[in-house]
Amino acid sequence: MGKIIELKTTGQRAQLREAQQKQQLIRLWRGELEHGSFCGYVGGVGREFFLLWVVGDGITYDGMYVMRHRDVSELEAPDKHHVFFEKALTLKQLLPRPPLGFPLDDIREVVQAAGLQAPVIGVHVDSEEEAEVCYIGRLINVEEEGFNMQEISPDAEWLREASFFSWDEVSTISIEDGYAQSLLAVAGVAPPLEQGDSGVGRATE
Repeated sequence: MGKIIELKTTGQRAQLREAQQKQQLIRLWRGELEHGSFCGYVGGVGREFFLLWVVGDGITYDGMYVMRHRDVSELEAPDKHHVFFEKALTLKQLLPRPPLGFPLDDIREVVQAAGLQAPVIGVHVDSEEEAEVCYIGRLINVEEEGFNMQEISPDAEWLREASFFSWDEVSTISIEDGYAQSLLAVAGVAPPLEQGDSGVGRATE
């Protein structure tokens, strides 16, 4: 049986590091951000963030999510159905392969590393409502106060003007998730950015 831990103390990082060392399948909840839960393997633990190699309900690889420690409300380690999940993953020959040495101490490093890891990333931002809002696109460049990204619309169309995100509004970064990869497959190669008054179109790589 999994042990559910209310994360009201500073022991969360230790619990996640232990799960990473033991290669435990875990489940976690972020009650303030979404109603569901995440299941997966811990791929790294930093000061502010941790990386989760996510396993979907269909026993599929659902991408990697870099989340803030402070958003996690409950942790189950190991997941109470871990025996079944592990056997199913083995049958499907799905092995967790999170990137080694992924930086997780501050959001600037996270975004830059994610941009190198995948052609498009998901940027989840805090909204005035309780739920996160997610934007998908390719990282263009980083600045002192934030970063610029060329977005793909929900209709899989590339926007021609860059969007700016400030560091402090980002709650989660997702990499290689199925929805983002499907958008990219349909959208194809990104067109050049239009030169805006801000000069954001100056850098494409």
